[in-house]
Amino acid sequence: MKPPLLAFNKKGIFCEAADVYLDPWKPVAKAIISHGHADHSRWGHKKYITHHSNVPIIKHRLGEIEVSGKEWNETFSINGVKFSLHPAGHIIGSSQIRVEHKGEVWVFTGDYKDQEDGVAVPYEPVKCHTFITECTFGLPAFKWQPQAEVFTEINNWWQQNKEDGRTSVIFGYSLGKAQRLLKHLDTSIGKIYTHGAIENMTEVIRPLSEMPDTTRVTRDTKKNEFKGNIVVAPPSAHGSPWIKKMVPYVTASASGWMTFRGARRRRAIDKGFVLSDHCDWQGLLKSIKATGAEKVICTHGYTDIFSRYLRELGYDARTEETQYEGEMGEDEEKPREEGNNNLQDEKL
Repeated sequence: MKPPLLAFNKKGIFCEAADVYLDPWKPVAKAIISHGHADHSRWGHKKYITHHSNVPIIKHRLGEIEVSGKEWNETFSINGVKFSLHPAGHIIGSSQIRVEHKGEVWVFTGDYKDQEDGVAVPYEPVKCHTFITECTFGLPAFKWQPQAEVFTEINNWWQQNKEDGRTSVIFGYSLGKAQRLLKHLDTSIGKIYTHGAIENMTEVIRPLSEMPDTTRVTRDTKKNEFKGNIVVAPPSAHGSPWIKKMVPYVTASASGWMTFRGARRRRAIDKGFVLSDHCDWQGLLKSIKATGAEKVICTHGYTDIFSRYLRELGYDARTEETQYEGEMGEDEEKPREEGNNNLQDEKL
C-alpha cells in the first residue's frame, strides 16, 4: 500500500515525496506556508515558501528568514512533486496549497472563507481528489450575515456612541480582522485610533491593500481626543491599563464566536458583532462540494461532528489532529516599537 501524498506527523503535514512540510508547527528544513497567522507560520524553519504578499507579513512577525514568494497559480516543482498556491480568502496573502504527484491531487486549505471581504483575494475552489479542510465553525448554528449588513450595524453603533459622548472600542485580531474593520469603518463619523500592535501590522499591509488614515494610540495621546471616535484594538487590550484612558467607552468584539451570547458575557463585552474570517457551516459544505473531492480530512474545529455529517452525505471523511487553533490562534503580535512595553503578545 503506497503512503498518502500528505501525511500528518509530530511536526506537521508532510509530503514525503517532496521532503517538504505544509504549515509545520515544529522546525523543519523546508516549509510551504499558507498564511501569516501565528498558528500556521512559525519561527525556526530553514526555508519558507509562501505567496509573495504574505512575505512582508511573516518577515514582520518572524524576523529575517529565508523566504521565497510565489504568484497565484504558479506551478513549482520540488523533487518532481508539483505545488501551486491558490486564493483562500481568509486574510490578505492567504493561500490554499495544491499538491500533485503521479496523477493524484490534494488541496490543503490552511484557513479559508468563501465570503468576499474587500481585502483578501477572494476564495477560489480548486478541484482535487482529497481536500484538507478546517472546520473552526463546523456547526449548523454558525450562519454569517452578508458583510454589508454587519458593517452597517457596526457603523450605526459607533454613531450612537458618538451621540452619547462615548468612545467606541472594538476588538479584532491584529492581522486580518483589524484590517477588515479598518477598510469598512465609516470615517465620516470620526477618527480611527489604533492599538500599537494593529498599527504595526497595518503599516506592513498598506502597500498591499488600500487602508484609511489611522492614528496610533501612544502615551502622549490625550484622553479627550478619544471622545466620539473609534479605537480598534486586539482582544488582549480588553481589561488592560492601556484602555483606561478611553473612559467613558463602550466595547465590542468582532468575531464568529459572537454567535453565542455566552461568549460575549464571558469576555465582558458590551456588544458582539458576528464577523468571521472563516467559513460558516454552509460555506464549508459548499466549498467542499465545489472541489469535487471524494476524500475529506477535517482539522481544527468541530472535527468529529463535521466529519460525521460529511460521511452521512457520502464522503470518505475523517479527522486529523493538528496544532492549528482556528480563530483562537490568530492574534499573536510582538510589537517592536521602542517604548511600547505595555503592548502584550496578542493571544486569545
